[in-house]
Amino acid sequence: MDSILLQYDVYSWQIVLLLLLAGFLVGIINTLAGSGTIISYSFFMFLGLPASYANGTIRLGVIMQTLAASLNFRRQKVLNFRKGISLGIPTLLGSAIGAFVAISIDKDIFEIIVGFVMLLMLFFVFFDPKRWIEGKNEKIIKKPGIIQVLVFFAIGLYGGFIHIGVGIFLLSALVLVSGYDLVRANAMKVFIVLIYSPVALAVFMYSGNIHYGMGLIAAVGNVFGGLLASHFAVSWGAKFLRWFLIVVIVLFSLKLFGIIKL
Repeated sequence: MDSILLQYDVYSWQIVLLLLLAGFLVGIINTLAGSGTIISYSFFMFLGLPASYANGTIRLGVIMQTLAASLNFRRQKVLNFRKGISLGIPTLLGSAIGAFVAISIDKDIFEIIVGFVMLLMLFFVFFDPKRWIEGKNEKIIKKPGIIQVLVFFAIGLYGGFIHIGVGIFLLSALVLVSGYDLVRANAMKVFIVLIYSPVALAVFMYSGNIHYGMGLIAAVGNVFGGLLASHFAVSWGAKFLRWFLIVVIVLFSLKLFGIIKL
């Protein structure tokens, strides 16, 4: 690993501070919408980590951030653990497969496809805004059907594969397929990521594609960002979250198409 990091002392106070700040921003964006992991992913690569190492290292912060945010959402009574587990199991199974694929596959074409899907999601956010704000309780009380299981399995495949942007896919599925309003969907999204992330992390640990020092330092920032955002996600409400989600989708899509650099 020492030969990988040639340009920077990652344990200098300047780099540690930047890692903490990056983790803090990631925790906020991931908890309120998704795709924030692209910040730490890009920063890890800037410091010299190969893409495969960056992809594995981000999982450390994701687990700590989602654990902290999930507990805070539960305390605010907007998270149903039992329903989260029922949706999280197919996501977990998909993530295990996706993580194994991620170790060796080229991501360029895949990211372009994801960019088009993101723009399609943007259409649905604008097309039926009330659905994102109010939800549909009759769908929530039902047990997950085969469609939901397949959808969350597919999202798990993507989450295990690269993780970046998985929060937006989960939010969309939780609102459009499972019937949640955006506040409760946010809480459920965070909990589902917490369920599947340890499996994906284990795959990257097995393959040796993790820099523990950088990942754990950034993870401290992730935790504080996740705690702060999980509080505001409830107090600011679904209308704010919808517009925040729109901004994140646009920026992430532009990044995937290479129009902007993040």
